[in-house]
Amino acid sequence: MSRSACGPGFVPSGRNQAAHANVASLANLVLPPGVVGQRIMHLPACLLLVFSLAFYSSASLLFADIPRIYGGLITEMHVWCIMGNEGFKPRDCGPLDSCAEQTFHVTSRLCSGGRRCHAQLAVQALSLWAAAPGVVGQRIMHLPACLLLVFSLAFYSSASLLFADIPRIYGEDATGYGPVFEEEPFDLIYPEESPEAKITMNCRARADPPATYKWILNGWEIALLELPDEHFSLMGGNLVISNPVKSTHAGKYVCVARNVYGIVTSKEATVTFGYLDMFSTEEREAVYVKEGQGVVLLCAPPPHNPAELSFRWMLDEFPIFIRLGKRRFVSQRTGNLYISKVESTDSGNYSCFVSSPSIAKSVFSKFIPLVPQAERQVKRYPADIRVKFPDTYALVGQNITLECFALGNPIPEIRWWKVDADLPANHEIDMAGAMLHIYNVQIEDEGTYECEALNAKGKDRHKAWLGVEAAPEWTVHINDMERDIYSDLTMSCLATGKPLPSIRWLKDGQSHGEGELKFSRLAFEDSGIYQCIAENKHGIIYANAELRVIACAPTFEHNPVKKRLLGAKNGRVVIECKPKAAPRPKIFWSKGTELLSNSSRIHIWYDGSLEILNVTKMDEGRYTCFAENEMGKANSTGSLSVTEATKITLAPSNADVTVGEDARMQCAASHDPSLDINFIWSVNEHVVDFDRESEHYQHFKAGTRDSSGELRITNTQLKHAGRYTCTAHTVVDNSTASAELVVRGPPGSPGGVKVEEIRDKTVKLVWSRGTDNHSPVSKYTIQYRDSVSMDPEEWKNATTSPLIVEGNAETATVVDLIPWTEYEFRVMATNTLGMGDPSIPSHKTRTREAVPVVAPSDIGGGGEASKELTITWTPVQPQYYYGKNFGYIVAFKPHDNTEWRKVTVADPEARHYIHKDSSIPSATEFQVKVKAFNSQGEGPYSLTAVIYSAQDVPTEVPGEVAAKTLSATEALVSWLPVNQVVVQGYQVRYWRKYHDNEASAHRIQVPASEKQIRLEKMVPNSHYMIEVRAFNSAGFGPAGDIYEIYTKKAPPSQPPKIISKKISASKSTVNIAWEHVEPLANESMIEGYKVLVRPADHTTGKVYNTRKNYIDFPAPKDGDYVVEVCARSEGGYGAMAAVRISGGAVMSAQSLSLAVLLLVSLCALGL
Repeated sequence: MSRSACGPGFVPSGRNQAAHANVASLANLVLPPGVVGQRIMHLPACLLLVFSLAFYSSASLLFADIPRIYGGLITEMHVWCIMGNEGFKPRDCGPLDSCAEQTFHVTSRLCSGGRRCHAQLAVQALSLWAAAPGVVGQRIMHLPACLLLVFSLAFYSSASLLFADIPRIYGEDATGYGPVFEEEPFDLIYPEESPEAKITMNCRARADPPATYKWILNGWEIALLELPDEHFSLMGGNLVISNPVKSTHAGKYVCVARNVYGIVTSKEATVTFGYLDMFSTEEREAVYVKEGQGVVLLCAPPPHNPAELSFRWMLDEFPIFIRLGKRRFVSQRTGNLYISKVESTDSGNYSCFVSSPSIAKSVFSKFIPLVPQAERQVKRYPADIRVKFPDTYALVGQNITLECFALGNPIPEIRWWKVDADLPANHEIDMAGAMLHIYNVQIEDEGTYECEALNAKGKDRHKAWLGVEAAPEWTVHINDMERDIYSDLTMSCLATGKPLPSIRWLKDGQSHGEGELKFSRLAFEDSGIYQCIAENKHGIIYANAELRVIACAPTFEHNPVKKRLLGAKNGRVVIECKPKAAPRPKIFWSKGTELLSNSSRIHIWYDGSLEILNVTKMDEGRYTCFAENEMGKANSTGSLSVTEATKITLAPSNADVTVGEDARMQCAASHDPSLDINFIWSVNEHVVDFDRESEHYQHFKAGTRDSSGELRITNTQLKHAGRYTCTAHTVVDNSTASAELVVRGPPGSPGGVKVEEIRDKTVKLVWSRGTDNHSPVSKYTIQYRDSVSMDPEEWKNATTSPLIVEGNAETATVVDLIPWTEYEFRVMATNTLGMGDPSIPSHKTRTREAVPVVAPSDIGGGGEASKELTITWTPVQPQYYYGKNFGYIVAFKPHDNTEWRKVTVADPEARHYIHKDSSIPSATEFQVKVKAFNSQGEGPYSLTAVIYSAQDVPTEVPGEVAAKTLSATEALVSWLPVNQVVVQGYQVRYWRKYHDNEASAHRIQVPASEKQIRLEKMVPNSHYMIEVRAFNSAGFGPAGDIYEIYTKKAPPSQPPKIISKKISASKSTVNIAWEHVEPLANESMIEGYKVLVRPADHTTGKVYNTRKNYIDFPAPKDGDYVVEVCARSEGGYGAMAAVRISGGAVMSAQSLSLAVLLLVSLCALGL
């Protein structure tokens, strides 16, 4: 806005300017310059003015986007009209007549907006006309003027009723506020197969008056009110989407809340449709792999959204999931199953089981048959990393998982590290090393990560980059604010992020620039809701604030001048004057009827406060603050009374104590008798809290005119030393006095420990002296801790040169260190009062490299497989590596050779080396030795050890393999031994033809001294295949011809039915008779019966065999006996029946004891 040429008024812009121009044109028409004294035209002028204002009011309200009634605008028009009438002002007007006076009384309060301003403007315009100089006594026109005034007010009143719902939002009585989100929409995944065909997007804002809502989809407003919609509906502020359609309703949604104070938009929320298709119905091909090799089963998940899935694998049937561990791993990135070393037990059918947590759905693939193929000799394979984590980016605060898994035999070990740094403190290694979890990722976790897979056959490494970036986060954001009209304002907000976020602004939902917002001379139109938006590729954040530009007359209603003020004699008094006013008011002060101005003792501050220095009794009285701005004026009064000053009469004295002793500080003061006094003690500007620090501080008070507050410090420590200040305090003033307390004790910690002149076994330390705490330092002690100790937190005393470090030294050399070892050092000072606290540890320092001096121990080994020589040792401990690139040199030779053969093993943790050579003779003596090396050279050899090469695999086949069936479940296998000294034993394999897989055959091993073996638990009436082969430590020899046998049919399952139990007349014999047993079709024919007679408490007795269906045997003389009968067949013994004989009688055994059941088993086994 620019100033008018006619005076201090303003020329508005836009519609406001047009309305002013209308009024100005009419005024110039009826009141041209130079027509002084001719007032006959004033009445038409007023009439046109009022109608113009009424028209302006209606038009300005009709086309406002957001209803705002700007008091400032009407104030400008008011000033223009007054100044346009040749400089007349309201106070130039004479008394109004009764009509104008009553109307003016109703509307006399100068406001910041609303209907009253129009009425006031009309009254003032008419008043200026009626009371113009030179027309005294001519009141003939007052009555028409009054009538016109009433008419204009009535017209305005009718128009105002039309817009009565628009509140006054910029006056001092405004109580509402703009929308503030309490709930905003968030990203949502809607499952395409969801049974609830509805999506609800939440939006709720706190506002007064309540907010109205609208929604925007992909930049277009959703028509919620104009036409009914079968999909969209509004529930409060929530958007409900019924029967959502992917092509129509997927996208970015924004909620917009508005009321008369402004508009606020929510953050964007994305709606996506989630799905997880079924796997293909095509059959998966079988995977054949040799035992000992690794294998990868591919998952190939079906199309899906979102991308996040979890994977498991089933074996043979649901819900049998395979167990993961060191040998098996499922990548959560690809879903593939990795088996590092296949074993025979891995045989089966595998299915990939995929779950989508976002939509709570799971599917599984067709089964993949895995067929391990047996090897006569399982081969070994070096580590081969197949799961390799890619270059990865994570956001600060996220959790990230890196995967690394290798195939190989033996099963590889997985190790992790961060290149050129330690692994993050918040890391965890899981799944036997295959997963590295980093929790709550931070910027410093960024870097190159490496995993290593290692086994006895070799190692493999993989490295990739982990980048860490960050979504925007506020460091400075905006808040709701009120600002005076015509004031200046700068709005800014700052955000961190990686990459650095951009900053842009919205005002009431519309774009409003970038970077920093600057306002010069705020106007009401600048009010509204501002949103600062920080955005980078990882996210977007909003900061919302309402700016309210206000205008009001000064008021002391909420913050009047204090009614009763106190000031100390010769002191300083500040009387605050802080009225509410906009724009900033001018401030004047008076004492009584005297207007005050700045002087050597009196100063009026910029904020309106009144300062009086060197206060005397003459300054007592009533002080009034006057505040005035364009909107009005106000004042507030308070009374000042002067009291006697507070003075310290007994100041504390300096004190000197030793740690552990007590100290005492005295303090007394005089003060005005009408006031209460308190004593406050502080040390080094820290106020002593006697409740919380009562362990050392105590306060003693005495209630005389010269009141005192003594401080006692018990069991003083070094921390208690310092400057103590006693403050005598009243509500009016205070007085202070200070003293020093010196506490003598052990020295403080030395500072700035640095490591210089680093060598392989020595370093030079430099430090700065700490405080001696008033007792000279006598010596220094140096300690260290290293990375190879059992307890890495343990500090140990270092050996130094010189051996004793004097108290005036600031450097020393530490000796007897281990090369290529990481150390930290600290220094402690000692005086006559004890040893002080240690210094802050130095930075970690690694000593220089050196040639190794420690050789491997426990050299041994021998042959494990044919044509191989295995050499073993105990590796050197890491603290003795003495340098990088550490490894071993293995030397060996046959005992009768003079030349040593040497090989290099680069793995510092290796424990063996296997030398393969087809020319190595079996069971031959070798001499071996091992030494260490690093980048600096080779160390000494170990002691020489003697080992033997491996034996050869047996080459002969066991002869004359024969087998015969003993029963339905047993067979006896025999063979002739192999005539080779290298045989350690024999392996017998047997399996059912047509029923069993040869790879899963039963295996039994016997020593070389055995020539036969009894096979048990065979299946009755079955066709078996049997083979025999010799073996030793080198492996299995060839198998001979397969021998085939048939097991017999099963023995009878029915027990004999005992039909007669008799004892002879002489009681010398017992006769037991039974019915013949009839075998079933699949059971062996009956060859006879076995009868066991035993004491009831024994498991053994006398056995009788008979082909008849009865038996006579001598009667027992005393005690109880049990008689057991079972059928005998070529398939073995059948089920058993039993009777009990007791005291010369015979009775049937209705139930069998545990012992009887054991005998049943013995009977079945033919014992």
